Amino acid sequence: MPVIFGVALGGALGASARYLLDRLIEGRSDSVFPWATFAINLSGCFLIGLISTTLIDRQHLPAWIRVGLVVGVIGGYTTFSTFAQEGLSLVDARDLLTAAAYIGGSVALGIVAVYLGQTVGRTL
Repeated sequence: MPVIFGVALGGALGASARYLLDRLIEGRSDSVFPWATFAINLSGCFLIGLISTTLIDRQHLPAWIRVGLVVGVIGGYTTFSTFAQEGLSLVDARDLLTAAAYIGGSVALGIVAVYLGQTVGRTL
């Protein structure tokens, strides 16, 4: 099976999951803080750590599945461009404390989330 099919299928699944979770979180939050993107990106960081240690490192999966999961599903699910746009919007609105918390928290906690995902993956 061609790798591009795995990426396309995974991307459709990841982007759909991101959209649904975004709607769910945004519908429950009145905060200026972009909680939906924050939660989506952090959970994606955790998942890429988990997937990289469980499904990819330990098992001999076909390339279309490996690439489809990482590039397709996780790539379609997470969103760096929305993170950057929302961070800049907070700066433009002069909400510098929220911008710093969002940008710094996303980067620092994203690294922690990948580490935790890898740690959990190694114990499975």
